[in-house]
Amino acid sequence: MRLAIFCLTLSLSLPHMALAAGEVTEFTLDNGLEAVVIEDHRSPVVVHMLWYRAGAADEPAGSSGIAHFLEHLLFKATDTLDSGEFSATVEANGGSDNAFTSWDYTGYFQRVAADRLGLMMEMEADRMRNLRITEDDIVTERSVILEERAQRTDSNPSALFSEELRAALYMNHPYGVPIVGWRHEMEQLSREDALAFYRRFYAPNNAILIVAGDVSPDEVRALAEEHYGGLEPTPDLMPRMRPQEPPHLADRRIYFEDQRVARPYVSRAYLAPERDSGAQQEAAALTLLAQILGGSGVTAVLSRTLQIEDETSLFAGAYYTSTSYDDSSFSVVNLPVPGRSLEEAEADLDRVIATFLETGIDTEQLERIKFQFSASDIYQQDSVQDLAREYGVALTSGLTVADVQAWPEVIAATTPEDIMAMAQRIFTQTPSVTGYISPPQTSDSLEEASQ
Repeated sequence: MRLAIFCLTLSLSLPHMALAAGEVTEFTLDNGLEAVVIEDHRSPVVVHMLWYRAGAADEPAGSSGIAHFLEHLLFKATDTLDSGEFSATVEANGGSDNAFTSWDYTGYFQRVAADRLGLMMEMEADRMRNLRITEDDIVTERSVILEERAQRTDSNPSALFSEELRAALYMNHPYGVPIVGWRHEMEQLSREDALAFYRRFYAPNNAILIVAGDVSPDEVRALAEEHYGGLEPTPDLMPRMRPQEPPHLADRRIYFEDQRVARPYVSRAYLAPERDSGAQQEAAALTLLAQILGGSGVTAVLSRTLQIEDETSLFAGAYYTSTSYDDSSFSVVNLPVPGRSLEEAEADLDRVIATFLETGIDTEQLERIKFQFSASDIYQQDSVQDLAREYGVALTSGLTVADVQAWPEVIAATTPEDIMAMAQRIFTQTPSVTGYISPPQTSDSLEEASQ
């Protein structure tokens, strides 16, 4: 009873807490640079982020990994900075910096004292237009990204399996190409490839500036005009012309064997709609569906049934990423207990999903999940970096500030009927890709399986 009272009290306070987090302001410079300012005056710190609408899914065919490669190269020399001087300057001013690449964006950020914001803009604007890379830079950083692939993907059978599964899911769309790139193409990436991608996409009219922290909109606008405003936009900037998926007409299966696999498991993926600007209802339903099926290990349908009740699974879950520029994916996974085959694990998944489609949603579970989303949205206000990242991911994926702000309300308004409609669509109307990952089948293991 005390817990119920606590939850009611907290839920009633959530709207007020959200309003107290600060204002969000947006403006656009004459050269096309979009800017978002998130005010948070609790400490004299600012996060400066520059996002480009260019990621791995925008790469030319045959040059996989060039977006991520260029991200590395942007820390080399410019007209005014020596190689490595950018990060050294940030560190010397007591800050930290980094960068990241996804399929839909590339982002660069610094976290510094608020009075250093102008310096960050000055340096970021410089490398937007004045990058200087040499053949030695290419050789050095190409070896770095190849080693990164070796450590994160080639040495990890689960990562290789996920790569193969994704490539099978996206038959034509570049979401099927790994962000880091295919090794045989990475080995051929050149200075010309990097500069061509840089010149095409790195421009003020293809970028979003996000500043979060102890600043005012007027201050940010003035500094942005000073440092970014003089940059010439790229004329006739090409739109994102990506190959699109054809209709999926058949289920597909992959079997991945690797002697390093310790625990076999089965994974199944479906194409699923992403969040669209002004039309986020389907994505909200899928977000809640993933939590209902695979969220909390105690109450989620898959884990409760297979791990706790049936004791046939070590782990079972469901996943959905709502924010992407094109079609996203919905997936389920089951890691069976030793001695249980992958065929049985797949049948277990099918059985639990079929039962869920028949019985429907536990409304109490749904309300708990919605409350958790509301609370998480509030707790996120504590991190200006997380807030800035949320807006950056959304805006580079085709959403707006208004969409981001409306998302909690869209989640709250989603009904059990909305969720079940999407569940029926995904599980009964959408062809899937099912993958098995296991050690190689030896003659001994095959004999045991037949007994």
